[in-house]
Amino acid sequence: MAIKIKSTKDVHANGIKVVLYGQSGTGKTVMASTAPSPIIISAEKGLLSLAGQDLPYIEVKSIEDIGEAYKYCVGADYETIIIDSLSEITETVLTQFKKTMIAESSSGKIDARQAYGKIAESIGALIRNFRDIEGKNVVFIAKERRMEDEESGIVTFEPYMPGKVLPFNLPYLVDEVFCLMIGKKDERIVQTNADRKRPCKDRSGKLDAKEPADFSAIFNKIKEK
Repeated sequence: MAIKIKSTKDVHANGIKVVLYGQSGTGKTVMASTAPSPIIISAEKGLLSLAGQDLPYIEVKSIEDIGEAYKYCVGADYETIIIDSLSEITETVLTQFKKTMIAESSSGKIDARQAYGKIAESIGALIRNFRDIEGKNVVFIAKERRMEDEESGIVTFEPYMPGKVLPFNLPYLVDEVFCLMIGKKDERIVQTNADRKRPCKDRSGKLDAKEPADFSAIFNKIKEK
């Protein structure tokens, strides 16, 4: 292999990879549409919020559909790929896997652990494939899960995905993890730094703890030298 020396100052040329999560109704899809030149890969039925805009989207219903969408987006002339939502896509693929496993089982039953192991492997690979697309931003939208510790009663939140492996690994797979919330004045606010309740991060170190819900502005801020 020929060695090629690169510079860390150019890493943003490969695109910015983000997880955006939040409660239903906070406007995650609308915020994602503020990214530069977006195309949406959608497993949701919640695109009505974008009906007034002329945005391209690809509807996916299976792991095969997602693979085809990936191949198209790699070569297409869009700056930002939006996965809406990673939670819904994972649930759809999990259902698909379970049906296939039941059909192939002689007893008509499946080991749930096997299904979740398969989904963790397949979706983990999917996330890495999109993350590693060079020259494009990728926004993974996720639902928010509320968790309450049985002993302490402490409530925390995290991006929702089925199983235990994917929710744990997801924040490690991207550089930016944001939570979209509604502020006291009904404005949309993006939390970029972790607190005791929500996992968030900004590896660029250029964002404020709270930012306006505008991906184009956020991306430009990250790219500033």
